[in-house]
Amino acid sequence: MDSAVRVRVEDLGRFRERSGELVPVVPTLCELLPARGLRRGSTVAVAPTTGASSLLVALVAGASRANGWCAAVGMPELGAMWAAEMGMALDRLAAVPQPGRWWPTTVAALLEGVDVVLVRPSERPTAREMRRLTARARERGAVLVVAGPWEGAELRLAVTASRWQGVGMGHGHLRARELRVRAEGRGAAARPREATLWLPGPGSGPGPGAVADPGVVAA
Repeated sequence: MDSAVRVRVEDLGRFRERSGELVPVVPTLCELLPARGLRRGSTVAVAPTTGASSLLVALVAGASRANGWCAAVGMPELGAMWAAEMGMALDRLAAVPQPGRWWPTTVAALLEGVDVVLVRPSERPTAREMRRLTARARERGAVLVVAGPWEGAELRLAVTASRWQGVGMGHGHLRARELRVRAEGRGAAARPREATLWLPGPGSGPGPGAVADPGVVAA
């Protein structure tokens, strides 16, 4: 655990000073977010719909590419190839694939020194756990991105439609994914907005030749 979450504090400090109140996102996500970035101290919940895994990884890719630190907790399917294709800098990603029932403790520790923490809870979080981790993210100026519903989330995202590009009648390669995403929440995000995203897209990854989400099979 110690080796997985160890970060270079001096690099983290420089990144936070440079990026200010917003954690950068890949360009294809800017139009969807009210501030065109992820506000430090906020919590983002992504509904568990088809295409959600691609959206989750894309949300944290921008920070890692801008020399920020990211962590993924409870996502064993997040392989190195897929993460790299989605634009993540693997040398700035800490992964804890199987935290088990200790996932709240793991997330709390990571929020102390990581810019963006992505988590898929291994069991339904209690109201107390959600309040505690939301407060920890706010206090530490980190961004908590949760796969699933989360009480008190500042921003809620949901993929409403998904379509792959590159596959013909039984042949071809999955090259990119078109997602229709709805965003709503509190404050600046109170007014719902929708956008069509291509993932990987400009600034998020190589685009042509991209691999599919884990478990996706082209027929």
